[in-house]
Amino acid sequence: MRAPIGDFGNACPAPDCLDRLTEPVAAAVRSWRGEVPADQLLYVDTDPEIADTAAFVEHHGADLLDHSANCVVVAGKRGGESTLAACLVLSRARVDVNGAVRKQLGARKASFAPMATATGETGMEYGGITPIGLPADWALLVDAAVVDTEWVLIGSGRRRGKLIVPGKTFASLPGATVIDGLGIPAA
Repeated sequence: MRAPIGDFGNACPAPDCLDRLTEPVAAAVRSWRGEVPADQLLYVDTDPEIADTAAFVEHHGADLLDHSANCVVVAGKRGGESTLAACLVLSRARVDVNGAVRKQLGARKASFAPMATATGETGMEYGGITPIGLPADWALLVDAAVVDTEWVLIGSGRRRGKLIVPGKTFASLPGATVIDGLGIPAA
């Protein structure tokens, strides 16, 4: 099967590639109940050495920047309590941590979670964290521009491999809140 975006040689429906996903992501695909059928979640094999966005688009083409999204883990703090959440923004933007995230989480302070926390709590590899398969009690903040993108390239839970998913999928993921302005232009 040909991928709907990018120059990937072969795309595989995620339910047929569960062994290539981390356990949390595979479990989410196995129990999928989204409005978009699970076989529209596509897995493409990619080189883990170029998993980071800049290297990835340099290798696969700058046009993917308009179809790629990054999922980052944030920690909101208020009164000694810390809340973890994930944010999904297009790769050409950065997460408005001190504005939109802090406000949405009702936090006094918000920051990116340390790598060990992000990977340990999600069960995913750094550089491959994806909104599919996040812990059930987490908020998922999704920039409206992601939802409005026809096909979106995201992590697969590992540095090797990516998922290509219809943008509208993200609005119906567990804990998802779509926010205008969550992603702000990168400097």
